[in-house]
Amino acid sequence: MTLNGEIALVTGGSRGIGKAICLALAQQGAEVFVNYVSNKQKAEETCDEIIKAGGKALPTGFDVSDTVATQTAVETLVKERGKISILVNNAGITRDGLMMRYSMEDWDSVLNTNLRGAFVASQAVVRPMMKNRHGSIIHISSISGVMGNPGQAAYCAAKAGLIGLTKSMAKELAPRNIRVNAIAPGFIETDMTDELTPEQKEMLLKNIPLGRIGKADEIAQATAFLASKAANYITGQVLIIDGGLAM
Repeated sequence: MTLNGEIALVTGGSRGIGKAICLALAQQGAEVFVNYVSNKQKAEETCDEIIKAGGKALPTGFDVSDTVATQTAVETLVKERGKISILVNNAGITRDGLMMRYSMEDWDSVLNTNLRGAFVASQAVVRPMMKNRHGSIIHISSISGVMGNPGQAAYCAAKAGLIGLTKSMAKELAPRNIRVNAIAPGFIETDMTDELTPEQKEMLLKNIPLGRIGKADEIAQATAFLASKAANYITGQVLIIDGGLAM
């Protein structure tokens, strides 16, 4: 699973699952660009942790929902480093609410960040990947995009869209040796799950066959695997990591 010589960009990489992915990719030898929107300090802390462990990392700030900013940032990174060979589209937001009362402003915010942002970032890295005939793109979807969830119409639609995007991109880019896969995490220990009440957690665990909430590192290690040569014959797949929830 070595990633020596690879250069990775992880959107939303300053905390939670994104941070764990940055650490895992760096641990396997990749140089990592840690994307953030507003919290530069968190991104710098993630980079410092990687550097202290002997890896290479730099923070890079841009909002994936801003098409021009994303294209400009990626083009700059490619010019500076010569390539981006791994892209992990992890950036995402939630704006929960019942469909009947849901605002179009919230709908646009969620779709622009979670789905359009992934497409724009992918489009920006694909040209140099095609030139090098080498690359791996991994979309971080969600079990919500597979199963649906009440009160999360926009989030589920965006995450389901990532699955469709994965399959289409995989077929289109395979002739240039660019692999595209998705990971659909279940409930993972993050700031979001920390806000659940003990009662909510107890109810949740009843539906997870493995009887526990997942860890961010378990998503990160799977991401590192899909990015590596060990997964050279895997493309267009959706890896569900949910403790058995969706069985």
